[in-house]
Amino acid sequence: MLTADKFRNKLRKGKVYRRADLTQWSASIDRHLSRLVEAGVLKKLARGLYYVPKPSAFGPVPPHEKEVINIYLKGDDFLLVSPNYYNGLGLGTTQLYNRTRIYNHKKHGDVQLGNRVYEFRRKPKFPKKLSREYLVIDLLNNLKYLAEDEQIILENLKRSFAAFDSQALHAYAQQYGIGRTKKIVRLIFI
Repeated sequence: MLTADKFRNKLRKGKVYRRADLTQWSASIDRHLSRLVEAGVLKKLARGLYYVPKPSAFGPVPPHEKEVINIYLKGDDFLLVSPNYYNGLGLGTTQLYNRTRIYNHKKHGDVQLGNRVYEFRRKPKFPKKLSREYLVIDLLNNLKYLAEDEQIILENLKRSFAAFDSQALHAYAQQYGIGRTKKIVRLIFI
């Protein structure tokens, strides 16, 4: 096993680590981790989850969200969706939300990683990549949870239906939509 200095040299800037992954480099992992956190070399995201901040002119840069979630879930089978993405659809949504939703097959519930709260939702199926049409379906699935006027959003969706691929919307609605979403898509995109 390596000493604390050699252990420190194994760490890469901007990378996220699990405690279990670091045990190969140290016999006294907890002592080394606590010393490196105190020294500012490591930052603790959650229990057993650490990252090495990347220095920049504006201060330390946290790791990318996707990398944190990838390490936390021990895999890349997830879809990151923020209600803020709805604002780019041009449907009249303007609110900014402080939460990010992660659709996955493993975890469910709210988890704080660093200074962000992530809303993990266990879903049986979700697309591998985010598309505008899937965002519309996700918006309709979560419409009652948004701080927006539902009627205005639905009217804007009716007016701008030409901006979306109706075949993809129907397919996504059938595959990922709740009952209300399927009905809305059927009525709007006939």
